[in-house]
Amino acid sequence: MEKKSTKVKKIVNIEKRPLMVTDTTLRDAHQSLWATRMSTDDILPVASKIDDVGYHSVEVWGGATFDVCMRYLNEDPWERLKLIKKYFKKTPLQMLLRGQNIVGYKNYPDDVLDVFIKKSVENGISIFRIFDALNDVRNLEKAIEIVKREGAHAQGNICYTISPFHDIKHYLDCARRQINLGIDSLNIKDMAGILTPYVAYDLVKALKNEFKITVQLHCHSSSGMAAVSYLKGVEAGADIIDCASAPLALYTSQPAIETMMAIFRDTDKKINHNMAKLKEVSDYFEALSEKKKLLRPQQSLIDIAVITHQVPGGMVSNLITQLDKQKALDKLEDVLVEIPKVRQDLGYPPLVTPTSQVIGTQAVFNVLTGERYKIVPEEVKDYVRGLYGRSPAPIDEKVKQKILKGEKTINVRPADLLSPLMEKVKAELDPDLVQKEEDYISYALFPHVALSFFKTRKNPEKYPPVQDPLLGMQIEAEKKEKDKAQNTSTVDEIKNIVKVMEVNNIAELSLEEKDSKFRIKRMMGISLESVEGFVSGTIAEPVKVVPGIVEEETGAGKFYVESPMIGTFYRSTSPTAEPFVEEGDEVKPGHVICIIEAMKLMNELQIEKRGRIEKILVKNAQPIEKGQKLFLVKEL
Repeated sequence: MEKKSTKVKKIVNIEKRPLMVTDTTLRDAHQSLWATRMSTDDILPVASKIDDVGYHSVEVWGGATFDVCMRYLNEDPWERLKLIKKYFKKTPLQMLLRGQNIVGYKNYPDDVLDVFIKKSVENGISIFRIFDALNDVRNLEKAIEIVKREGAHAQGNICYTISPFHDIKHYLDCARRQINLGIDSLNIKDMAGILTPYVAYDLVKALKNEFKITVQLHCHSSSGMAAVSYLKGVEAGADIIDCASAPLALYTSQPAIETMMAIFRDTDKKINHNMAKLKEVSDYFEALSEKKKLLRPQQSLIDIAVITHQVPGGMVSNLITQLDKQKALDKLEDVLVEIPKVRQDLGYPPLVTPTSQVIGTQAVFNVLTGERYKIVPEEVKDYVRGLYGRSPAPIDEKVKQKILKGEKTINVRPADLLSPLMEKVKAELDPDLVQKEEDYISYALFPHVALSFFKTRKNPEKYPPVQDPLLGMQIEAEKKEKDKAQNTSTVDEIKNIVKVMEVNNIAELSLEEKDSKFRIKRMMGISLESVEGFVSGTIAEPVKVVPGIVEEETGAGKFYVESPMIGTFYRSTSPTAEPFVEEGDEVKPGHVICIIEAMKLMNELQIEKRGRIEKILVKNAQPIEKGQKLFLVKEL
């Protein structure tokens, strides 16, 4: 173990060498541009070529890659890491570790963190980039301790953001606390691309003057400043920069390695990489990008508003995807305006996973419902409770009261409140589904997602993979042109139906056509001429044509509970936990009756009236639409 530790530290301690580069193409670049949809089959054909370039390290794992592998790609993230490691004979593999959040969106117990890091090292990770979204060192100390114990390299992080509470003195204090914990290097993590060149110079200079430590720069190109910020940062003494292969660079990703090599050519910081191999890598990803081009809708090269909304690269592509799933892509600008307001309300957290999901999802719900904090995901409540750590600034007291309704907050290290989990996981997970020890870790981190993946892996015919919503978008786009010719007859049919509805003053009508059922809702005051535009998708919503099951009337004294969002319906907190409600149960206002997973957060749905659950209308883990009926309730 000591031999491994010495080797890694020798590779990383490069202060007297030319400028070095970490390649992010296989992790952060496609997370930022393609919603993390690069598969293992996409990676392996080019892996050995990347290994030959001469990078300081290659970031291949962590972040969102872990759960997306299981959730949408039907892949085992551990197997991906093992396969990638076989192709990298020279270059250290690096991962992004969210401190006590590991690769998830909440804090996990220390025993889960311990075994996760141990298995990550065994499977090929040499360098751990460890960060906490709130720069709360209490959420980093255990991860740093375990990484160093396992003989790997522990890189600390400053999550850079702009607010009245964040200045160079604040960041020096963040660095000092992590250095005192024994980090081997320090990274400045500019996830939103808002680090200006002169601030980059001042911050790096201050760090290098104050501490003897290797400093790395990680910037996204969202605002267009990243390459120049790298230049000034290197002038101030930065040792390593993060770049991506040109076809996956810029936009909300990192600067292109080819660009940075040209900038530092003929200087004492010349980047000594194999240009011929870089060209082969670039050619490969150029061809691959043609297949992935639909994964970057509504995304401009430069986001001039990023300084205001501070939305990071990975969050942008996922925010677009999630809004599209909610059929609310037209609300993107409204959400970007709302995000800074929610961030201010909640104490100016840096927008990086998981706080980017926490703030972003709350902003989405505020916009979609038309009422701020009407729907509050459980993760937002946990953040306000203090279960993610200390907010950089005080949380708005009125917002806190609205969210917590008088509940007290905590001040201890959040993980100190968590009971060990691994033994419980091993007791409850079906042994027939387990192929290796790492499966228990996957289940501990993402129980619903992992269980679904394990079932598909064991019996794909009985449990087919969940369809990737982005694949659905692609199929829908391809069908759009084919279906265009059929719209004319559809328009005529709907016009005739709406005429009958208007004459008879009918607002909503259900009908059947072959094997499908439809509900047509006439929007009052809209002319029939608008119907054609609606069917072809060119106008908003003059007539709603909603496929789905037509429910019977509720009857006197009964009501439906409908889904306020698109997502996945869960009857309990985990696959083995007791359901929140059963048919026949009596419930009071505020009683949690289910969880809807949307935008990677778990949202508790509470009933608003006293009643008895007459019927549960959907199955556990079933995808649901906004407005879909979930429960039939007898009012009491």
